[in-house]
Amino acid sequence: MGGVNGTSGQPGGETPGTAEGGGLRGVGGSREVGGGVNLLALRNHNTALVLDLLRRAGVEGISRLELAERTGLTPQAVSKITGRLREEGLAAEAGRRASTGGKPRTVLRLVPEAGHAVGVHLDRDALRLVLVNLAGTVVAERCVPLDLGAGAEAVMAAVAGEVETLVGRGAPSPARPAEADTSPVAAAPTDQVAAPTDPASSPANPASSPGITAMPPAAANPLLASAPLPASGTRPAPTPLPAPDTLPAPDTPAPRTPLSPPPLLGVGLALPGPLDHVQGVLHRVTGFPEWDGFPLRDALVGRLGVPVVVDKDTNAAALGLAVAGERGSFAYLHLGTGLGAGLVIDGAVRRAARTGAGEFGHQVVQLDGPLCGCGDRGCVEALCLAAVTRGDLAEAARVLGIAAGNLVALLDIDLVLLGGRTVATDPDAFLRGVAAVLDDRARRAGEPAVPVRTAPGDIAEGAAQLVLAPLFGRADA
Repeated sequence: MGGVNGTSGQPGGETPGTAEGGGLRGVGGSREVGGGVNLLALRNHNTALVLDLLRRAGVEGISRLELAERTGLTPQAVSKITGRLREEGLAAEAGRRASTGGKPRTVLRLVPEAGHAVGVHLDRDALRLVLVNLAGTVVAERCVPLDLGAGAEAVMAAVAGEVETLVGRGAPSPARPAEADTSPVAAAPTDQVAAPTDPASSPANPASSPGITAMPPAAANPLLASAPLPASGTRPAPTPLPAPDTLPAPDTPAPRTPLSPPPLLGVGLALPGPLDHVQGVLHRVTGFPEWDGFPLRDALVGRLGVPVVVDKDTNAAALGLAVAGERGSFAYLHLGTGLGAGLVIDGAVRRAARTGAGEFGHQVVQLDGPLCGCGDRGCVEALCLAAVTRGDLAEAARVLGIAAGNLVALLDIDLVLLGGRTVATDPDAFLRGVAAVLDDRARRAGEPAVPVRTAPGDIAEGAAQLVLAPLFGRADA
């Protein structure tokens, strides 16, 4: 999408005289009551376009002329936008590039350390957190066992404490040489802290947490301080998470001051649905009815003092895949402690009005099948998990393939991606089983088979993109 002229709605430049400061508040072209153009939204749309191109250019950078050519903005508008981004610490010079004529062009790059987001994957039995910079690079992570049935307030206290430790307010252990963690669920908490990928861009003042560099406070940066959100390896062995009966009591939490360094844009929290991603309220999670109606987002905002975005785990994973480069329309099928799907249609995550899209695991494929935790019989999730428990991965893959075929026929998607800890135990078996069903259906219909492959589908990293993606013009985040 090109840049938008704020006065006429046509490609061009920024409107002179618009207010300085302010975060990226939306996509251009929106109109206020009465038909007037929302100039701030248009300007911020253009800024998002420039930021996204800076991010995509990486350490090599991109010139202002190239930015103007790719966005459709005037060179003057690009100069104003990049000037603000440099003042706010989001962009910096990356050297000069030889020109075919005239003086060499100065190229600019994104400063990844200028802002961070925390992505949290709250599963039924484990908690994984990542700290991600503006370039999408994971700079630190933690993983701890956690029981979703320990009680909402106790779990929220644990999540908040782990977030604080991750961003440096706690006392994480020093980094060690990389160790692979291939277990499906961590038996004890783990930290991972990585050095900044671009040492030359690191500020002079280190944070108290090893491997995390300090930056100016977010309040000094108008873009970071006001960036709005939707309503709302090295592995030391730290101290294990307290057992559920030693977690803080529900009436003990108190609001805390906003987290400090590194500058934190917010926290993205992904967990099993169903839930309301707009209000940040959890509904009846299969097997955990006590969470029904819990105001998840507000509870975490009250503890951390930063913006929080809540979404289903599969939606977060699908968003992360789309941001990383998956194109077109695809379904990400996640088989772990449960089964769900994240849907990306024409490049945008599909949630629907009640965040109900992608409740893939509870489609009934056997009317007289086993009872599912949702109350129905013969759900795909119940059948798959039962086969996995028996050790029959071929049957689990066949059932998953039947359900995937229904999804392909219903939505006419281009690609099926498989992920989750259960798939990771034997990805080849699941690939063969699902592909065999889809190939057979396509052969009978005389159509090309939809390709199937595995994908990382990292939910915690996708959760961080719930915060970061809107800054780069991803309105579907």
